[in-house]
Amino acid sequence: MRDLTSDTITEAVISTMQDTKDCRLAEILESLVRHVHAFVRDVGLTEEEWARGVDFLTRTGRMCTPTRQEFILLSDVLGVTMLVDALSNRRPAEATQNSVLGPFFRDDRPQRPDAADISGGLPGTPLFFEGRVVDREGAPVAGAAVDVWHSDAEGRYDVDVPGRVDPAMRALLRTDETGHFGFRSIRPSSYPIPGDGTVGEYMNATGRSLMRPAHVHLLIEASGFQRVTTMLFPSDDPHLDSDPVFGVKESLVASYDTYEADDGPCRGLTDVPYTALRHTFVLEPLSAH
Repeated sequence: MRDLTSDTITEAVISTMQDTKDCRLAEILESLVRHVHAFVRDVGLTEEEWARGVDFLTRTGRMCTPTRQEFILLSDVLGVTMLVDALSNRRPAEATQNSVLGPFFRDDRPQRPDAADISGGLPGTPLFFEGRVVDREGAPVAGAAVDVWHSDAEGRYDVDVPGRVDPAMRALLRTDETGHFGFRSIRPSSYPIPGDGTVGEYMNATGRSLMRPAHVHLLIEASGFQRVTTMLFPSDDPHLDSDPVFGVKESLVASYDTYEADDGPCRGLTDVPYTALRHTFVLEPLSAH
């Protein structure tokens, strides 16, 4: 362990972990050391650059609170979150694809009946959502738990709306015997990810946009099926091809159709123009693993 060089230090570090009892942990740590050392060699990292990197990560950690996780946001914008998701949720093309959970899911969401208004009275274009949950053969999945949550017309979630205490624009729903569920709310808007921290520094340095395309989040669970964490993006959103967290998939881009109050599938249910969104969610059986 003496007189180590840039050529010998990697194997020396790995040798110190040979007594690691957890085989999977040993595998991960060895790969981590090899990749980090290879990175340092590849770019010829200087002491000044190393110190700046340590400072960046230190400040990232200091920004983390119970309501804000800057490290997860960093993972998101580096594509690591979606890479882990892609490796963990490989599904056939006909099944609904996963996307990122995001930081705004809440366990204290209210359970609502079918067709309930979950907007919390917040202003915006009315949104009528009709969903159906089926298996790969098209048979309905009854009794599935469907969590939904989304932003308001200004791109804010309920936790960011000034003076808002009660949950809004989110609910836990159940599918009926036909696999159907539905709700009424307001159309979500695109919004920027937080840019006032270290992630913002990174995004500015690389010339990337902070804007996420608008979306409705859904988390669907049913006995005997894989859980699906997904979202639906409007096909006309200008930020689809620059999503900073890489969450957009073509199969998750949907038509958010707008109608006059006296036209379309929900005519008569509102006196102002509205948006109707319909989508079928296809679950993959657990046995597929």
